[in-house]
Amino acid sequence: MKIGLIGLPSSGKSTLLRLLTRGQAGAPGKARVGAAPVPDARVDALSRLFQPKRTVYAQLECTELPGLQLDAARTGAGVAARELAESLRPIDCLVQVVRAFTAPHVPHPLGSPDALRDARRVYEELVLMDWTLVETRLERLAEARKKGLRHDEEMRLFERIRPELEAGRPMRALAFTNEELALLKPYSFVTTKPVVLAVNVDEEQLRSGEYPGREELHAWAAERRIPVVELAALIEAEIEELPEEERAAFLADLGLSEPGIARLARSAYQALDLISFFTVGSDEVRAWTVRRGATAREAAGVIHSDIERGFIRAEVADHQELLREGSLHALKEKGQLRVEGKDYLVQDGEVIHFRFNV
Repeated sequence: MKIGLIGLPSSGKSTLLRLLTRGQAGAPGKARVGAAPVPDARVDALSRLFQPKRTVYAQLECTELPGLQLDAARTGAGVAARELAESLRPIDCLVQVVRAFTAPHVPHPLGSPDALRDARRVYEELVLMDWTLVETRLERLAEARKKGLRHDEEMRLFERIRPELEAGRPMRALAFTNEELALLKPYSFVTTKPVVLAVNVDEEQLRSGEYPGREELHAWAAERRIPVVELAALIEAEIEELPEEERAAFLADLGLSEPGIARLARSAYQALDLISFFTVGSDEVRAWTVRRGATAREAAGVIHSDIERGFIRAEVADHQELLREGSLHALKEKGQLRVEGKDYLVQDGEVIHFRFNV
């Protein structure tokens, strides 16, 4: 899963990237990228049971995008807007970083922090970027029509989208037919992507659970079905760089039961409607990510195309039952290791062993 960190300059995107990737992101540039293993207590428990040679967590690929320049599309800096839209093409989920912390040595581009104002401004700017793309395309379609080239279906679609964007509605809130989705596919629309709102707070705000405008911000996000995650990116990044055995105590001191990446990943999974399943053994315990509603055969393909192609059956167990009974053999003896076919819908938290032949 690929997430993109986007927000105003000085919102803390770089610090959040450091938190998520434990300082392993690439060198500064137009877009910094790093990999982040997703903490999962279920994987930890299965690993303790099987004692494998290696344990592999699900991965987030995190990209820090350049600070959003307000009014870029409106003031003629459209090239920057188009470049940003293009860099967002491979991103699955946007993490919109807004700043609630105050720090005199880190000036805010709009004077002072206001999380709700900033969330609205970035949200509106992303909608404006898509409106600019729609408007430009409609102009070109009109020019093509004058030359006798007709793209009536595409023109009708874009004419339907334009007033929605003008009203501030993102494209993910609109319904499209399969044919319309095919027409939209070549374009890098930003607001088709799900969004998670990451509020960057300071240590005291994290402890108290309060910062100016919190209630209003949560109401605004809930109205738009945007999950909200509150993180103190600076202090949490410092904790993540401590030895593993020391982290839990420092997190507990902040009133946290899990690290920031786990909270953010859960919200991203929710926004993208993703689930995890696990494969286990003495060699490896591993988490895999699939969309909710994936079949057993599709899940097999996430591991390897050969397994999908040669799929015979899936042996399935709930991870909690496996932990309780202590082994797959014990589950089988009790008839709790189910055999499922290729069309079985995988559930979150299941342990699956695939039988295949190629």
